[in-house]
Amino acid sequence: MEHFPGDSAELRKARGAFFTPPAIAEHLAGWAIRDDPEALVLDPTCGDGVFLMAAGQQLKALGQQTSDLDSQVFGIDLHEASLREADRLLEEEGLDAHLIASDFFAVPTPDQLGAQLDYVDAVIGNPPFVRYQQHAGASRHLSSSAALRQGVHLNGLASSWAASLAHASGFLKPDGRLAMVLPAELLTVGYAEPIRRWLKARFERVNLVLFERLQFRDALADVVLLLAEGRGGCDAFSLWHVESAEDLAQIRPYMQLNVTPPETGKWTDILIPKTARGLYREVTSEHFTTLSTYGSSSLGTVTGGNSFFALNETTRLHYGLEPFQLARISPPGTRHLRGSAFTTQQWHALREAGERVWLFRPAPDDSSAARVAYAAHGESLGVDQAYKCQIRTPWWRPPLAPIPDLFFTYMSHNYPRLIANTARTGFLNSMHGVTLKDDVPKEALSALPFMCLNSVTMLGAEVNGRSYGGGILKMEPREAALLPLPSPSIMVRAWQELKPVKPNLDRKLKSGSWAEVSKRVDAAVLGAACGLGDDEIAQLRSAARHLRERRLRRAE
Repeated sequence: MEHFPGDSAELRKARGAFFTPPAIAEHLAGWAIRDDPEALVLDPTCGDGVFLMAAGQQLKALGQQTSDLDSQVFGIDLHEASLREADRLLEEEGLDAHLIASDFFAVPTPDQLGAQLDYVDAVIGNPPFVRYQQHAGASRHLSSSAALRQGVHLNGLASSWAASLAHASGFLKPDGRLAMVLPAELLTVGYAEPIRRWLKARFERVNLVLFERLQFRDALADVVLLLAEGRGGCDAFSLWHVESAEDLAQIRPYMQLNVTPPETGKWTDILIPKTARGLYREVTSEHFTTLSTYGSSSLGTVTGGNSFFALNETTRLHYGLEPFQLARISPPGTRHLRGSAFTTQQWHALREAGERVWLFRPAPDDSSAARVAYAAHGESLGVDQAYKCQIRTPWWRPPLAPIPDLFFTYMSHNYPRLIANTARTGFLNSMHGVTLKDDVPKEALSALPFMCLNSVTMLGAEVNGRSYGGGILKMEPREAALLPLPSPSIMVRAWQELKPVKPNLDRKLKSGSWAEVSKRVDAAVLGAACGLGDDEIAQLRSAARHLRERRLRRAE
């Protein structure tokens, strides 16, 4: 659908508006309206009307007249220019709808005083996706109150879609139907836990449709279709996998998978192929723990301008900066971290190769000519005007994150990795750091970089991480803390097998043969230490590969 003049991608993103492909809108409208020509339909955040048009076309196909639609199809939106465009497009198609210019959260549900709308048979739409940083102030208070009236208590990290979903349900008849496009974060993030519990308790039947490919041109994150109906709660729901929106029309009952989500926590393990899901849950509960058992994850140093603060040896010498005015760091990025450890020898090699291995961080009272000259260079580049620099004094002294025992590559294409920081350098926010607890086995520092290459951990990364545009898998510190790893006793047993071949495994890692290393680690961890058979290991390896390939395929 074309957007109206003056409505840029940046403006749409600011208000969380990612307009829906017609094939998705038509599928959801068809499912929600069924064969009921008298159905009342609401799109609570209608934008330029793609769902209103899909609903109107469905109702007309069932025999309704255009003149009927103003009392059957309702659209609400805060953005008046979008409503004007919706009105124009509806008229062009010979359709109609009753449009309301309002913040949806300010529209009372039918059971409240001042209600403008009756209960409806179907709520359809694509609620705005505004992250918590922008979803603030009076707007957040209004949305939180609306969600709470439906029994959903959201925390301060919740994005706007969560409250929209809860409030929308308040307009449904008892056996009404809800069909909405939601971020796949529904399955993966902690702040959506109240929504997940509420869905199971509120609706009799819940269906989820997952796409193999990204469906929204302007949005980088995955979406899921939620189709829920009835009342009284459910223990399980139906899961459907399709390649793209064009395949929705081909959905048939035999394609459905019945899944039972966990009582608490994320629902992401429902993405694991059915044959391996039970095995994964069994292995992780009996033989695995989480990364948080071994240590705490932390963010790297945020400088406000890595291109200035991270400097190479040539720049250091040019300005006459002394080592005591700097901190040794692993260079920005992770491409140089190919083996299981980052060593002092590697740091020296990177320094000689011209990599940015120094962090500019003089003492606060440093008034030397070298410090003054380099800071003046930064000011000439405008570095001192960056937000992070403006909020600290002096601007040219960034905080130094504690030196970790291991690095964690939280942005990955193939898989996240742990790398032992034997060089004891600092690090920037292109990685996370892991500081080991005092009571972990002494083998942990050397062993964990290999332990994370087993198929259960790789599968857990796909389950707990978030998939973004370009096929990137991202794990924030909270998600990294939940990464499944062999329990300490399993780790020690497996390391007895792997330690003698560590040099060979390290060479394979550095050459890019990580799949070979993973097979050897599987044999030691899942086979020798956990007692799984070859067929069971193959199931888990296949499941990890399936989810990884699915993520990478969506980037094409």
